[in-house]
Amino acid sequence: VAAEAIEFAFNELDSLGTEINNLRDNSDEDVCVVGYFDQRIDDEDVKRALDDALRIYNVSPDEIRSIGSNEVENEDWLAEWKKHWKPTETDQFIISPPWETVETDTKHIINIEPNMAFGTGTHETTKLCLRAIERYYSPGMSFLDVGTGTGILAIAASKLTAQDGVEIIACDTDHDSVKIAKENAALNDAGGIAFFEGPISSETTACDFVCANVTADVIIPMLPLLFEKSKKVLVLSGILVEQEDEVLTAITKYESAIPSIEIDGEWISVVIETTGNKRD
Repeated sequence: VAAEAIEFAFNELDSLGTEINNLRDNSDEDVCVVGYFDQRIDDEDVKRALDDALRIYNVSPDEIRSIGSNEVENEDWLAEWKKHWKPTETDQFIISPPWETVETDTKHIINIEPNMAFGTGTHETTKLCLRAIERYYSPGMSFLDVGTGTGILAIAASKLTAQDGVEIIACDTDHDSVKIAKENAALNDAGGIAFFEGPISSETTACDFVCANVTADVIIPMLPLLFEKSKKVLVLSGILVEQEDEVLTAITKYESAIPSIEIDGEWISVVIETTGNKRD
């Protein structure tokens, strides 16, 4: 978990790529997490990002043994990273980089160019959300994707519904993510998705199916709005296994339905079928 937290911090600092060295001779050796940047990052900015990430992931600062930096010969790190990203499959989808050739007669192909936005389909939280969509989403349901990243989940919903005029909305507080998500929607002929930059608010349209794949510290204060905007199904992810009780306790303040929990590695998704179950 500590390694994932550090990788998250590097991504928040706009890393060009990250590398986690798990090739240790024994379990007592430290894991090395490397972030690549196009310019030197101020030490205070690094410390601030690491502190925030450790808090989000509920990791002790003592888990970080040392921090260092050095200059390396310039390379196209994004191009190097692309060489190692291969398609990811779920029951109904194949998430693939556009430079890969994928053939299937039974699954929906979603081509994703991640650039600097979160979401290649390989992360456990994305796969958990895709599985929830496969299980709970019905064609014709309106759909709201909160924290869309590269747009994968909104595009997945658009692939499953063949009806014109179905409302699919996606938002993110990061400007670059919204730009990249729009480009990915166009790449997948999913032009009917309405994107906007910013958080959801009381003005946001309520939808049948709402998915929020962010982090627990963002989800919990946003729960009243998420329940308000979800008519039938609410999917929450970006939640670590050890944060389950905290999130479920917060949910009981607004919803009487029993959530369904799915686990993938160190992460969980929480699915609530919200129809008629909201507390007064």
